[in-house]
Amino acid sequence: MERVRPVLNQVNVIGGDLDASLAFYRRLGVEIPEERVWRTATGAHHVTAAEGEDERAGLDLDSTTFARVWNTGWRGRTDLAGRVVMGFSVASRQAVDDIYRDMTSAGYRGLQPPYDAFWGARYAIVEDPDGLAVGLMSPISAAHRSLPPQV
Repeated sequence: MERVRPVLNQVNVIGGDLDASLAFYRRLGVEIPEERVWRTATGAHHVTAAEGEDERAGLDLDSTTFARVWNTGWRGRTDLAGRVVMGFSVASRQAVDDIYRDMTSAGYRGLQPPYDAFWGARYAIVEDPDGLAVGLMSPISAAHRSLPPQV
């Protein structure tokens, strides 16, 4: 019998205040129409921000040692095992800087200011209202690649 491989197609964020989470991800630029938000008398409880057969999420796994290299906000932390970084691709290197500036000026915590990462992308990380790390990554440019750091 042929084994069918699973395809990662969902990241489910459990928000402590779903309205605050909605405001964060909408400000980030995720289109979340209000008609997709399931609300009851007690408030917002669920939203499917993106759906469809062609949408797939990538899966990266990193050591806690390496995570401290590309996320300076995690240096000195010993509680990184099991942490998640949800990644968003953006259209350009400048967009990383612009979105990071917008999100942090709105009061969201910046974990990693924008920088040119060794893999060739412009990269930054902000934190959502529940402490989930949200990466912002430009397209990869061969001209911006460098040797990886020693870890």
